[in-house]
Amino acid sequence: MNIELTPENLLIQLGYPVKEATLAQLQRIIDNTPGFEKFAKHILTLNDEVKRFAGIVALSNSKDYLKVKTDSTNPEEIEAFNDYVKQWAEKYKVALEKVDGKNTYYILGHK
Repeated sequence: MNIELTPENLLIQLGYPVKEATLAQLQRIIDNTPGFEKFAKHILTLNDEVKRFAGIVALSNSKDYLKVKTDSTNPEEIEAFNDYVKQWAEKYKVALEKVDGKNTYYILGHK
């Protein structure tokens, strides 16, 4: 079974309500993320996997990008989170930007 990843489906899978404002924000993110369609379906796996490290994939409120972050304070969990995110990005050829001083990455687009 192959389910189409629509903006509505992505919002639901990331835990957001499907409203005009969130749809518009996600559309800006998609438009601002080169090659989004090449790795979009893998965002759901990323979101599921980072939950093990108290992490999530979320819509950024400050930039038109998706972000991956963890709120963990456990150094081992944080290291595992960082390692997993970097491996995911390398595997799917995704460019990331690390936020200074935080365990947060912006998903910039396909390399």
